Amino acid sequence: MVSSAMFSTVYNQLSTLFVVQGATMDVQIGHFNIPPASLTIFELLSVGFWIPVYDFFIVRIARRFTHNQRGFTELQRIGIGLTISIFAMVAAAIVEIERLKVARDHGLLDDPNTAVPMSVFWQVPQYFLVGAAEVFAYIGIFEFFYNESPDAIRSLGTAFALLTIALGSFLSSLLVTIITHLTKRGSNPGWIADNLNRGHIDYFFWLLAVLSILNLGFYMFCAQRYKTMETLCPGVLDRGLNLPDPEHMNLLEPELQVSITD
Repeated sequence: MVSSAMFSTVYNQLSTLFVVQGATMDVQIGHFNIPPASLTIFELLSVGFWIPVYDFFIVRIARRFTHNQRGFTELQRIGIGLTISIFAMVAAAIVEIERLKVARDHGLLDDPNTAVPMSVFWQVPQYFLVGAAEVFAYIGIFEFFYNESPDAIRSLGTAFALLTIALGSFLSSLLVTIITHLTKRGSNPGWIADNLNRGHIDYFFWLLAVLSILNLGFYMFCAQRYKTMETLCPGVLDRGLNLPDPEHMNLLEPELQVSITD
């Protein structure tokens, strides 16, 4: 749950700093202005693209190497999503570095009300990567909590999956508050300043990338030691109501034994 919350923190940037970043860029297409928040459509398009690609292509290819009917286990799928989220933060940081360079070259560092002459569509890769990470991580998280919960409390397992999203929102707000307090000193506006041209939200994106790398390491450490239901009772998920092998029954909790035998 802790490692999943870090992914939700990255995901929360879609509706926070990504939008703030886009609001300072050129949002004009012809005679129309594109609302920065509307770029979340590229995240939705990414999800719509990756779901069929995953189901019809990636799973079939992965089966040849993993010998798993599902292609990847839930834990592997989550790990892939966490990895992609790191690249999403790297892409966001690179865009911000370029945006600050353009603002400096055009003398706009002290003019936050003038849009930086850099197209807002530079943000598309970071939105697309977050969408790809969502397909792997969030779906994997929901499948994991659902499949690893006994029948009687599967709704509670789903609730735990939703709780990771809430924890991510809280952690995102906490990080912004802490970073703003620590980096705002005297005349220094800090990383997340009112005038983004004088701030450094690229540093914040790099911080999230580093935290995501550490989180991935923690996740892999825990995942390698976790014994799934499928490991304890091979084939139990595929056999549906069939009982697990008798030799594995003593590895289960008494309550789970009752749930399975009933």
